[in-house]
Amino acid sequence: MLDCQLWGVRAGWHHATNVVLHTITVILLFNILRQTTGALWRSAFVATVFAIHPLRSESVAWISERKDVLSGVFFMLTLACYANYARRAPSLWRYGVVVIVFAIGLLTKPMLVTVPLILLLLDFWPSQRFTEPSTRKDRTAEERKAGVRRLFLEKIPLLLLSGASCVATLKAQGQYISSSDVLPLTSRLGNACISYLTYIGQTIWPTRLTAFYPLQGESVPSWKGVASVLVIAGITFAVFIARRRQPYLLVGWLWYLVMLVPVIGLVQVGWQEHADRYTYLPSIGLLIALTWGAGSLPTPARLRVRLFAATAGMVIAALSVVTWKQTGYWRNSEALWTRALTVTNNNDVAENNLGVLLLARGQVSEAISRYEKAIALRPTNTEARTNLANALLYQGRLDEATDQLRRTLEMQPENVEARNTLGAALIRRGQAGAAIAEWERVLAEHPDNGNAQANLAWVLATSPHAELRNGRRALDLAQRALQLSGGTNAMIFRTLGAAYAENGRFSEASQSAEKGLLLAITHRNTALIRDFEMNIASYRAGEPLRDGTNQPGAAAGQANKT
Repeated sequence: MLDCQLWGVRAGWHHATNVVLHTITVILLFNILRQTTGALWRSAFVATVFAIHPLRSESVAWISERKDVLSGVFFMLTLACYANYARRAPSLWRYGVVVIVFAIGLLTKPMLVTVPLILLLLDFWPSQRFTEPSTRKDRTAEERKAGVRRLFLEKIPLLLLSGASCVATLKAQGQYISSSDVLPLTSRLGNACISYLTYIGQTIWPTRLTAFYPLQGESVPSWKGVASVLVIAGITFAVFIARRRQPYLLVGWLWYLVMLVPVIGLVQVGWQEHADRYTYLPSIGLLIALTWGAGSLPTPARLRVRLFAATAGMVIAALSVVTWKQTGYWRNSEALWTRALTVTNNNDVAENNLGVLLLARGQVSEAISRYEKAIALRPTNTEARTNLANALLYQGRLDEATDQLRRTLEMQPENVEARNTLGAALIRRGQAGAAIAEWERVLAEHPDNGNAQANLAWVLATSPHAELRNGRRALDLAQRALQLSGGTNAMIFRTLGAAYAENGRFSEASQSAEKGLLLAITHRNTALIRDFEMNIASYRAGEPLRDGTNQPGAAAGQANKT
């Protein structure tokens, strides 16, 4: 909200905010590692690789993934406050600061629910609070156990906050969580273990990264899941055995495993197999383990320093080049989703989103082809079905469009976008009353639904039947729809122009249509450009619009979203 108050909808400034937040996280990470371990160059290397790794591209370049970089700042602040609390005499107010900062972090992103466990790991290393020396030489075993018990007890308030966050998140995302019927537990376990190793591979060799990796589900061979379990168990056993001599291996590895638990797919939300953004904070554990592990190789000290410096330089240079290229795929929707189709198989989300782009350009047949491919890959993709219905309406294929909408509503009875589009289909069938009733139902349940507002406004402003027109309400609905859209939807400008014209305000109608025309030109939508040119001519002649086809001007509004 603050970004929009300051910068409006200029994307560059929103990107700049993400970069600033990411930079703050990097600086805090470096300071925390340096202060707690005393290792300047290892800390600098971990922070630098975290800063520029290609896996960070998604979290920083995707503006609406702001919660990643924002949660990163509060995660680091929590660690910094806890380190300050841990190295001083016990203090209630210092602990209170930890709790408050952690609570704010949970509000930015629930993935921070594992932070209490991360703090326990940091107690083990580098803080060494599990074995901290006593001022008394005769410290008993019972006293040592009491000290360890205190470390666990002081995490209870933080764990309570984590538990509350888990409950709230499950409640909020309940409709998106796949049931065991859709994806059995065994498949989720196998996919989770494979994803753990996939992220390690992407950290070490970051190629073929993209915005969406489709869920393979039960098509993944069972042996891959079993092999992944064995590899993870083997690594865990090895670092546990080495915990006394090389505690950073255990801490880094468990940091990685634990922080990924909420998003690893044991509770499947959505249809992605894994996601680059999920590695934003968990990858730090891997980097710590790899960096401190490499720094402790049994080589002469002088040679080790030179080898570390040379290797670090090459790694940073290579990652910089790859990240520059990876970030470039986020320059526009076409580059992003074309890349996804290039590096993945059976990607219905990429097919659907390319269809959205094509429909916005007026390439209806090409868009229909993309939507049909998406549905063939995943028949339950209701978003693609609704978008397909929109495109079919453009071509006047009413029966096919209605059929797609009915199927969508069978799967998702409360799908608002499908109901919006169904209203558009009913209008085209000459059932204006039924369409208006459908949109009124949507607005009764979702008063701020911009598509329903725009669709209803179009009919109330342009219907050839005088008894259906209501210029005053049409203008009110169109203005609210424009406000919700942020002024980026050309079709809503067309609807607003029609509403102004119905109220006899032809100068303002022309101005609205001219703004929409500029957007249509930007999107290279030739059909819409012609519509706007004809509308402007009508307004200048003092004539309101009368839509003889009864086609809502914003019926394809939802197709302009990705």
